[in-house]
Amino acid sequence: MHLEIRDERPADALAITELTTAAFAGHPFSHGTEAAIVGALRAESALTLSLVAVDAGVIIGHAAFSPASLSGAPGAWYGLGPISVRPDRQRTGIGTALIESGLARLRGLGAAGVVLVGDPAFYGRFGFHGHEGLDCPGVPPENTMALSLDGTPALGSMGFHPAFFTAG
Repeated sequence: MHLEIRDERPADALAITELTTAAFAGHPFSHGTEAAIVGALRAESALTLSLVAVDAGVIIGHAAFSPASLSGAPGAWYGLGPISVRPDRQRTGIGTALIESGLARLRGLGAAGVVLVGDPAFYGRFGFHGHEGLDCPGVPPENTMALSLDGTPALGSMGFHPAFFTAG
């Protein structure tokens, strides 16, 4: 496998939609709106980073990073997600490569940090964690996580782009 991580190109949009739909099909925590969220973020020019993983010319993974907020923390915060990997390639390190590349790029942009809603067992290995003083309305505390990239304490209520709530 020769994995290339690169920025999304305009011609990638349909492949990303198909990939995201397949990656979340039947997932117990999915509402089936992930592909629409990515499309809405793209339409709103709200994809700060839209990274694809390519193997042998085929897109097999995608990660979206968009502007977010953290009410008690200054600086530029970003939301991670959705992140998708082709079902037959999941659990092979592709998601990890996308996340690590995105976090490195955000550090280079001077980002304060990244917030997400997800599985602590997976995202904890990247340094994401939840704690008292961090919340996301309507989300169980154990699934509300943040990663400071510049040492700013991750405190407050998380806010995501409106596309997360209007897509679908």
